[in-house]
Amino acid sequence: MPDEELNSLGSSESEGESNEWITTFADLSLLLLVFFILLFSMSTLNVQKFTDSFLSVRKALGQKEDKLMTAPVKSEEAVIMDTVRMQKQLIEAQRKVFSDVRTFITKKGVEGVVGAVLEEGKITLRLPGDVLFESGQVELSEQGRALVATLRDVLVKNVDQQINIVGHSDDVPPSRNSRFKDNWEISSLRAVYVLRYLMQLGIAQGRLTATGLADLQPIYPNNTAENRAKNRRVELVLEKIVSR
Repeated sequence: MPDEELNSLGSSESEGESNEWITTFADLSLLLLVFFILLFSMSTLNVQKFTDSFLSVRKALGQKEDKLMTAPVKSEEAVIMDTVRMQKQLIEAQRKVFSDVRTFITKKGVEGVVGAVLEEGKITLRLPGDVLFESGQVELSEQGRALVATLRDVLVKNVDQQINIVGHSDDVPPSRNSRFKDNWEISSLRAVYVLRYLMQLGIAQGRLTATGLADLQPIYPNNTAENRAKNRRVELVLEKIVSR
């Protein structure tokens, strides 16, 4: 075979091998494009859901309905900014309520008995179970009724707060002779009895719920008698009502 033909054949084979990477690169580019398209489609916001959320929050903040209904439709970026702004306003409003509650507790002289915590827009008032109830009982004691009654005025004043009464126990199960099956029953009934007494004090029943969590959410390890006593508690969790 002539030298020219050999050179021509070698050149063609070399070019074919050198162009194979283009096919691989094109496949990779296509896969990346599909991947980013999927990410974009998954991150698309539901404007209707955001709009409904804004209407609810604005109503809770006292804005008139006619102004809400005539507001122009906003872009997704504007909706996100409004969401952040409304959340900030809600948290700021709860901070003011929390400050009022702390001041009220101090004036009533129960600051060392009733604890108050603000977290993620929720105000939690912690009442010790050993003050509210006799040992092994679920009905409020006289001392317990007096402590709950102390908080009546501040709860009545803040009518925009939903109140979830949560009963907590330690990890010691009831004795065999107890009339209660387990700590779920004890914590739930204690929450219910506090709820009923708040209704007697004039708190609207529509604002109240009751939950029993047994020993699922201790605030201290259940490794000493003192810690177990702190874990036996009833919490009044206040959360701003957002009407729809």
